[in-house]
Amino acid sequence: MNIFNISKINARDNKKGAAKSSVARVRRYQEYLGESYFDYLAGLPDLVVLMDEAHRYYASAGAKAINDLQPVLGIELTATPKTVGANPRQFANIVYHYPLSRALQDGYVKIPAVATRKDFRADSVSAERLEEIKLEDGIHHHEFVKVELENYARSFNQPVVKPFMLVVAQDTAHASALKAVIESDGFFQGHYKGRVIEVHSNLSGDESDEAMQRLLAVEHDEKTEVVIHVNKLKEGWDVTNLYTIVPLRASASEILTEQTIGRGLRLPFGKRTGVEAVDRLCIIAHDRFQDIVDRANDPESIIKKTVYIGATEDANVPDKQPHLLNTGSVLDILCTGRQPEQDGKTLAADLGGDTPAPTITAEKSRLAELTLRAVQQEASRLPGSKALSDEAVQQRLVATVKRLAEEAAPPQASLPGMEAATPTLSASPDALVAEVVRHVTERLIELTIDVPQITILPTREVNYRFQEFALAGLEKINFQPVSQELLLQHLEDNKQARIQWEGSDNQEARPEDYIVRQLIDQDAIDYDEHADLLYALAGQLVARLREHLGGDEAKLENVLIYWQRQLADFIWTQMQQHVWITPTDYVGKVTQGFDVLKPASFTLAAGEHPRDFRAPIADKRLVRQMVFKGFKKCCYPYQKFQSVDGEWRFAQLLEDDPDVIKWMKPAPGQFRIEYRNGHNYEPDFVVETANACLLVEPKRADQMDQDEVQTKARAALRWCGHANAHAAAHGGKRWHYLLVPDTAIQLGRSMRALCTEFTFTEKLS
Repeated sequence: MNIFNISKINARDNKKGAAKSSVARVRRYQEYLGESYFDYLAGLPDLVVLMDEAHRYYASAGAKAINDLQPVLGIELTATPKTVGANPRQFANIVYHYPLSRALQDGYVKIPAVATRKDFRADSVSAERLEEIKLEDGIHHHEFVKVELENYARSFNQPVVKPFMLVVAQDTAHASALKAVIESDGFFQGHYKGRVIEVHSNLSGDESDEAMQRLLAVEHDEKTEVVIHVNKLKEGWDVTNLYTIVPLRASASEILTEQTIGRGLRLPFGKRTGVEAVDRLCIIAHDRFQDIVDRANDPESIIKKTVYIGATEDANVPDKQPHLLNTGSVLDILCTGRQPEQDGKTLAADLGGDTPAPTITAEKSRLAELTLRAVQQEASRLPGSKALSDEAVQQRLVATVKRLAEEAAPPQASLPGMEAATPTLSASPDALVAEVVRHVTERLIELTIDVPQITILPTREVNYRFQEFALAGLEKINFQPVSQELLLQHLEDNKQARIQWEGSDNQEARPEDYIVRQLIDQDAIDYDEHADLLYALAGQLVARLREHLGGDEAKLENVLIYWQRQLADFIWTQMQQHVWITPTDYVGKVTQGFDVLKPASFTLAAGEHPRDFRAPIADKRLVRQMVFKGFKKCCYPYQKFQSVDGEWRFAQLLEDDPDVIKWMKPAPGQFRIEYRNGHNYEPDFVVETANACLLVEPKRADQMDQDEVQTKARAALRWCGHANAHAAAHGGKRWHYLLVPDTAIQLGRSMRALCTEFTFTEKLS
């Protein structure tokens, strides 16, 4: 395998005595080969050339050099299948085309979004002020997403991703001026001084080397937050942590604009997370953003999402950085003494007023941490937390804690004067270890709700098949042909853009193929097994369209090309209603009787502080930006709520009910209740009363009968059935699932009354 740059093949060394540059060396005579390296490659009988960023090979010198090599096969790869230059033309020899529109549909890239201020008029401010506004709003988004990424990492035990902002400058002088502005004392109080790198062709020497080194390390370098570039970030710079792009002047090159935006589409966690801020790339473009949208997208796909920046109540991104609050459970705080933190500063935990903040020595705190780790390891053997009090379990925990302490102990110091250093944990007396283990397990039993981990498995292999059927509602299919001009408007100044959807490389042999190729993208469809059905259904649609369009084959193909995704979705929706699945039973296997509560992270709006959960809320719309404290029965000292009339009011009801022992909102991933293939459901509340354990879902009254709500409820009911079988075998409390309308959540209501009225049961049809 030989790896080289096209420019090394382009160069010729015809001058006698020419300098031995690395560029010319490919064409020079090599004594150990008996010929030049280029001639050696050209003489190989089976040379295959793989060309990455293939649009760069279509210049005359590059094309001639490749032809001179005489490969038996050339395979080109590029994200931009068109030539460079003033009049780009589409490639005509595409074997496989996977455009950005498909990647967006399949979820393999970030969701691009254009950000602007609501009701903002770019022509109402000067060009200089517009540039300042875009930079400021870019920073607002950058700081917002930085907190969201850290919050996601903490909540889902993922590595923290450090985002950066990319600023696209017009020229090198512009780039240098921008760097001076962003690093100035007047720009966000000088916070970004030393945090900006400038990358362009005018840099030289040490300055260029330092910038390139920081550029290559931008995914891990905590120092770099802003990258300014003009023309160096083309191919070969692949990063996953670009979340904000600020194009200050329109790019002259369509390829460069596409490549620049493409830098921000890669996903840091390998797949979309479902958290909007983590899955989204924002382009800050208050003016002429349509040009960027058009250049960044294939005609099949349009960026539709708009993000609003500012201090208005409906802004997606606040203009001030939100706060990040990290806290352990009440159990963790009481046993280790480790206090919550907000923006890196310690908070005195509010444990409801009756429980004083504990004073714990460093040694006991560390032993308590190790005990919680040991309990987590032991949990898979136990039916519930009460088993922790068993003497044999206590002895195993003590042994595990001592082993963990020895593994964590640093080497003994040997420096003079260190002989009297504080003993390491490995030297802790057995009596102290046993005392801490006993204390931690007692508090855990008291302060934790035993939520079993349940895996649901079929009792035998599950097979399925889609049954033959006739499509319903064909009369509703009235798609009209899309004019070529409509498609062209999304690729500015490209006269041959329509070839992408009408050219030979995208045409299918028969009309049904346009629909079938979309259907077979569904994971559940086995083409070999269901080909006859797919073509029969596609044929029904084609017949309807042919009739609707008066038999005009050109119009028919236009509709199939442009609307193929929607047509395939029309068929797929009905196929799911005609699937036959092998009858089978499912068994729930409890893999763990309880879990040690993990730390939680919350974001607060700028200027917000945790507030008492009983204090009235003036603007109900802002409840999601708030964090509440003051609970006496909650397993965590802080909580967030999604609604006032539902969740916030329900928490007050729980605190007032004497029958409630403890409650919590589950941490992400604590429940694995699959309600639809690949989709998990997590109830809003877990409650333990004197005689039962409850999963509770407060829901808006007008949403109670929605299909998804009912599907989740049925899945939760099945989970309760498996949990109850486990509870019956081990003396635990029974589980119930409550689906409660917000209109029924009022102070003074008891959980006993709500259980009587809203415990969910499977309705017989």
